[in-house]
Amino acid sequence: MKKRSITKLINEAAKKSKVGKYNKEDTSHKRKIDWPVDCNIGPGLEGAIACETKIGYINGSRGQMIYRGYDIFDLAANSTYEEVSYLLLYGNMPTIKQLEIYKNKMIKYRTIPNTLRNLLGFPIEDMHPMAALRLGTNLMRHRLTWRDSDSAKPDFTEAIASDEDSIPMETQPYGEKHAKYEFKKQKTGRPADANKITDDAISRDTCIRLTSGLATLAAAIARIREDKLPIDPDPELSHAANFIYMMTGKKPNKEEERVMDVCLILHADHGMNASTFASLVVASTLSDIYLSIGAGIAALSGPLHGGANEAVIKTLETIGPVENVDAWFAKTRSKKTKIPGFGHRVYKAYDPRALILAPLAKQLTADTHEEGSVFDTANRLEELVVSTLGKEKGIFPNVDFYSGLVYRGLGIPDAMFTPIFAVSRVAGWTARIDEYLQNNRIFRPRAAYTGDFGNKYVPIKKR
Repeated sequence: MKKRSITKLINEAAKKSKVGKYNKEDTSHKRKIDWPVDCNIGPGLEGAIACETKIGYINGSRGQMIYRGYDIFDLAANSTYEEVSYLLLYGNMPTIKQLEIYKNKMIKYRTIPNTLRNLLGFPIEDMHPMAALRLGTNLMRHRLTWRDSDSAKPDFTEAIASDEDSIPMETQPYGEKHAKYEFKKQKTGRPADANKITDDAISRDTCIRLTSGLATLAAAIARIREDKLPIDPDPELSHAANFIYMMTGKKPNKEEERVMDVCLILHADHGMNASTFASLVVASTLSDIYLSIGAGIAALSGPLHGGANEAVIKTLETIGPVENVDAWFAKTRSKKTKIPGFGHRVYKAYDPRALILAPLAKQLTADTHEEGSVFDTANRLEELVVSTLGKEKGIFPNVDFYSGLVYRGLGIPDAMFTPIFAVSRVAGWTARIDEYLQNNRIFRPRAAYTGDFGNKYVPIKKR
């Protein structure tokens, strides 16, 4: 198969996304929020508006995805992960000088030998990679900050009780517009014994450290799981190329580097998903960013959030060759069984990330008989689902349907698929934490009580 430019493949995918009724420009969402706001809320806070953001926007009915005003197709075709992570954090595209400074920081922060030394003291080979990644984040916090020292305890005289903070919002019907007690700014006293430690765990530098360091951690975990020692990052390589190199021990070619860069860009942010919300909830208590990102990793570990691309690969392998797809689909549909990689909580049109990843997966797997066969199976399954469930229920491939095939084409083991998600998403997590803390308000939703009243205590001997 003749290799084609990755940029050209993405631009062709962008044209596909503009076919149909869902992709007209939509600016109706852009308005000043006048709190409190009325909205329809479902279980799990579905539909709830918890905060304002300028970082990312998704219109699921139109298949539209935007970072800071930039269309995802435009960014995937032309940008790099370094540029996009800068954009998410700082709110604008960097100048040449700004990008150079930012890249140099990423190079510096990508090297975390003391953290890796500590990590090697744990049985990483016996741990799930996401558990190991969460542990590694805590070890980064321990090595790079003073937050674990006894002298770093917060000043509790500045704190308030959580129930006090919630009283205004418990008042019917809407409560008061502002809490009587709330933090205005996080106070961080630097301990006297912390003079050699530069990371305060709450700054934008912390965000950059985590964005760089998580890639090194994930790559090291991949190596340790294969009974190999971690590889030091190469300062001459890009973030995407370094990630592949540190994981596989092989420096990627230009196409492989470009594809990984695109994957990292596509996963960098995606609205108020579970892991982003978990990170923000922890950050809103004025905990530090390391612990907040640990919460995001923990949420992403759940099978309803991360790991769907692994399930897709297993499904495709279960189906077998392409000639089995039609019979398998008919049987699965008759049982009304959900097919991994299709449908999305937000999208009722094509997930733009899936449109981009599909041709990349096809090109990457074309030269390998086994993976190329799996792609053919995936492609036929997509045709069947879109022609039936797509028309009937708005069910289309999501980002997970092709991402696993892309990672396999890059020589990455299945167990590392979800950690790659975290390595990318940390840019969005940290950017949203940084934004939210500028006008922080501790999260405190309510639950509708449906239990009993008036129960009388009965001594245990009479029960």
